[in-house]
Amino acid sequence: MPVIILIGFAAVALWSLVAHRFERVGIAGPAGLAALGAPVVIPAVPAFTAAIDSDVSEHVVELILAVLLFVDACEVRGGLFGGEGRSLARLVLIALPLSLVLVVLVGVWLLPQIGVFVLIVIACIVMPTDFAPATALLRSERIPARVRRILNVESGYNDGLISPVFGISLAVAVALPTLIHIAETGTEATGDEAQLEKNITDLLQAFFGAVPATVIAILIGVLLGGALGFLTRWAARRGWADATGIRFVTLLTPLLAFGIATVHELAANGFVAAFVAGVIYRVARTRRTELRAVPHEELLLVEEASAVAANFVWFILGGMTTAVIADGIDWRLLVVAVLALTVFRAVPVYVGMLGSPVGWKDRTYLGLMGPRGTASIVFGLLAFNQLPESVSGDVLAVTVLTVVGSILLHGVAAPFVLRRMPPPAPTATAAVPEDDGRRG
Repeated sequence: MPVIILIGFAAVALWSLVAHRFERVGIAGPAGLAALGAPVVIPAVPAFTAAIDSDVSEHVVELILAVLLFVDACEVRGGLFGGEGRSLARLVLIALPLSLVLVVLVGVWLLPQIGVFVLIVIACIVMPTDFAPATALLRSERIPARVRRILNVESGYNDGLISPVFGISLAVAVALPTLIHIAETGTEATGDEAQLEKNITDLLQAFFGAVPATVIAILIGVLLGGALGFLTRWAARRGWADATGIRFVTLLTPLLAFGIATVHELAANGFVAAFVAGVIYRVARTRRTELRAVPHEELLLVEEASAVAANFVWFILGGMTTAVIADGIDWRLLVVAVLALTVFRAVPVYVGMLGSPVGWKDRTYLGLMGPRGTASIVFGLLAFNQLPESVSGDVLAVTVLTVVGSILLHGVAAPFVLRRMPPPAPTATAAVPEDDGRRG
């Protein structure tokens, strides 16, 4: 096991002992762990880069993302869409695709050396929201209750919905350069028929197998999540299962969904399966009961497991930051990151909310309060691990710049500004049930 991984485990353990104290003075765990990870990597940047660019790292990161997607889906409160179905539809079906398009269009202009599919991968990395680095925003009374609720529901869905787009684009981005090279030089110039065959298979599967793979993943998620959710509700009603046993079920569900989906014979999207399993498990567990959400004590184990995994990811972000700085930062990537955190989020939200009952002030909050976090880091690590060296460094850099920028903007600057604003006047929407701060 690489030494950097052992150091990461030790750093997460030590931080866990003092995290509560630091959070009381406004230093969030993600920021603290990233700050710890950055100096550790300084003496051995190449070794760190090699460690995260390995098959073991790829598989670990995949499992972490599967669990995080499941937890995100499970923690949405109040019905299938958290009572905000119309607003959610506007944000994820209009605003989010428009955001992806803007990233790609500006990327084509600023970064012509990067292919379109790599730019789509970058867009999928920098746009999904995640409140891990800015949980204070979900608790701030300066932000209207309904806005906080919409943001919370959106962050529970958008990374899961974007994962198939990310997977398809990444597969094409990985396979396409070799095929282009073959078309230009001939098959005899490759010297590696096995690699050629693999790239052709990957490309064909990405284009023609994407829809079947996604459909199979959805079916796996629906069947597994529905069955386990129903069995949990049935067993709990009859007193056959206690909270401890149910906690084991919720932890194993995303691992089962991901594992079944990625069996070679099925070759489905494990992330979609885990996310859908979380959505359907929540619905099946709470349907026809007095529960508005899965009880907290039942999610405690999977939440804590995902929190430990996420803490390790934030420590790795610190090392990624050091590696990116050591390699040099392209100002164009910085521009893309800044725009992703501001214009590429705010403008699509305004467009998506046209004609909605959400007021203009609330739309401004929705557009400006969109932190990026664990999902972006994990997507970025997966892309760095699989993409050719010619573009993987740029993907890693834009990931770091976006997430670190979000820590500064949403985790530091936004709470500072909000503390100096008067709380909003009570309205009818303020009675909408709020998030309890468990997410992130």
